[in-house]
Amino acid sequence: MPKDLIPDETAGRLFSYLRALLCQAREGVQTVSSQDLAKACVLKPSMVRKDFSYFGEFGTRGVGYNVDELIGVIRGILHLDAPIKAALVGVGNIGRALLAYRGFSEEGFHIAAAFDRDSRKIGKAVKGVMVEDIANLQPRIKEEGIRLGIIAVEVSEAPKVARRMADAGVKALLSFAPCNLNMPDTVKVTCVDLAMELARLVYYL
Repeated sequence: MPKDLIPDETAGRLFSYLRALLCQAREGVQTVSSQDLAKACVLKPSMVRKDFSYFGEFGTRGVGYNVDELIGVIRGILHLDAPIKAALVGVGNIGRALLAYRGFSEEGFHIAAAFDRDSRKIGKAVKGVMVEDIANLQPRIKEEGIRLGIIAVEVSEAPKVARRMADAGVKALLSFAPCNLNMPDTVKVTCVDLAMELARLVYYL
């Protein structure tokens, strides 16, 4: 089914299903039911079945889903069946934490290039990734064929960095700068505002 006919909420839940299945696989589980997945993702079983129905029939009625096979199917739907290269701009505290996060490789992501403007960081490796001069951002992104970008710079620098990444061919951006990047419709943007998320939690205290 074409992507534009699949609800964004369904696409978002697929990654939650994948994460739950990877946990099951690590524990040696071979078969799961829609009830198992629903419980792991805090959803109703009918929602799991409805989400999967957008992509065809898989699983066996009365038996459930083969964990390894379903992981492969969802990876294919999410285009995670081959490692996805990402470029990181900003190797400060957040950037270093992202480079150190081992879960990315398990879930199909690889930060292939990291950039910063601080001369003290340039030329040094962080968790096996060499920090490069941001002046080389565009040619390196094109060279690596990177279409996914991560922005972990100051708010004032984020829009400029986003434009440079888009000009280099990046089609999706994850930004930790809480601001409007003013990207064209051809570039998908997700912003993570950590302070806002903490404020949401404070509301419930």
